[in-house]
Amino acid sequence: MKSRAAVLFGAGQKLEIREVDVQDPGVGEVRIQMAAGGVCHSDLHVMKGDLKAPLPAILGHEGAGIVADVGAGVTDVKSGDHVIPLWRLSCGECEYCSAGRAALCAAGTEIRWSGRLLDGTTRFKLDGQEIKHFAGVSSFSNYTVVPEKAVLKIPDDIPLERAALLGCAVITGVGAVINAAEVRPGRTVAVFGTGGVGVNVVQGAALAGAEKIIAVDLMESRLEQAKSFGATHAVNASDGDPVEQIRDITGGRGVDYSFEVVGLPLTMRQAYDCLAKRGVAMLVGITPTTAEVSIPSLSLVYEERVLTGSLYGSTAPKIEIPRLIDLYRAGNLKLDELLTRTYPIEEINQAYSDLESGATLRSVVTF
Repeated sequence: MKSRAAVLFGAGQKLEIREVDVQDPGVGEVRIQMAAGGVCHSDLHVMKGDLKAPLPAILGHEGAGIVADVGAGVTDVKSGDHVIPLWRLSCGECEYCSAGRAALCAAGTEIRWSGRLLDGTTRFKLDGQEIKHFAGVSSFSNYTVVPEKAVLKIPDDIPLERAALLGCAVITGVGAVINAAEVRPGRTVAVFGTGGVGVNVVQGAALAGAEKIIAVDLMESRLEQAKSFGATHAVNASDGDPVEQIRDITGGRGVDYSFEVVGLPLTMRQAYDCLAKRGVAMLVGITPTTAEVSIPSLSLVYEERVLTGSLYGSTAPKIEIPRLIDLYRAGNLKLDELLTRTYPIEEINQAYSDLESGATLRSVVTF
């Protein structure tokens, strides 16, 4: 089967739209006709070379589509089902899956770093050359093949362009608040970085009942958008030290929870420094592989602060995403407002240029 796909041949290069061959799904695999692929910073990190991935590869890890056909032994989905591919494959049996932390499953790590499916091969070829899978998903292809365990069936009435956002941006942001930090009602929250994932941290904090939700960014447009997702205060970091501004808002106390969704050591340190005693700083942003962050150890002990991280919302996606869909249906989760633009796959490099400049909050490419 032929498919249009966005292929990255090397770090520092732009994506190339090429016609690739997509093989039939093997045992326990599902072939999906993608309707939309989410434009996310994680793929941009790979394009820039800040995040390593096996190349050449078809990028994209967020999306939604319709099952085209299935391989032998597949029972969870069938042709015609609307689905979301999950970029962290989980076995469902290990200690992390059993504890509801499916993102930490070793199966997902293996498929992420190998660029191949579970049998050690790929389903993509270009002129006879092997093309790798990215994060086990490769949503920037009209057709892709993924393991059955990484496919979630969703209701047919959810628009696929909106559903695509649930597979990464929404579950990562909301999940970091609800599952990882376990923010309680009446608490104070600061969110560093209010892009596509950051605004979902904001709306997660609103869903959790936080009293003060302080959005921190360098762009006024992003701060205004954050208010529409539930932020009660806005701090422009270009106007002065954001830590001091946050402490002013909280009467000098600091916040109970901070979330860093930028992926920079500077903002990670700021997220730690603005904490109240016993505060929790949650790192969500993806950094280059060599990045490190330093913190003062005395305050870690004397004030019992916590510095930790959250991957993929620290949750089991097959349980959490249906809950998010229910919230969307009830009008309590903003998906329509989150999707600011769609692009045809041929304009994917423009989509990433707009993402980097801040022109879009969250966008998808369509086929």
